[in-house]
Amino acid sequence: MTVDVRSVHFTLSDASRDYLDKKLERIGYADDKVVDLIFVFTKEKDFKLEATVNFRWGTQAHVVEHELDVNPGIDKLIDRLEQKITKEKEKVQEKR
Repeated sequence: MTVDVRSVHFTLSDASRDYLDKKLERIGYADDKVVDLIFVFTKEKDFKLEATVNFRWGTQAHVVEHELDVNPGIDKLIDRLEQKITKEKEKVQEKR
């Protein structure tokens, strides 16, 4: 699984990047199912945190969160991402 993190209009601190990496361990079970994971964090009035997941069977999932601070936004984003990955994994297993 390839992880790409981009920050727009601000520089993501090392502490926030480490926090994201720590939270990504929660979806480590999907390493063999996810080709790449793209994060885009944008700062305007608040933070817009986006994640795009590309599954190896060609499906794509996109999650967006808005938050006033980066780390709570990462928490919410990873929660929703985990739900999306689990749901997609169940769909593929049902088709077999």
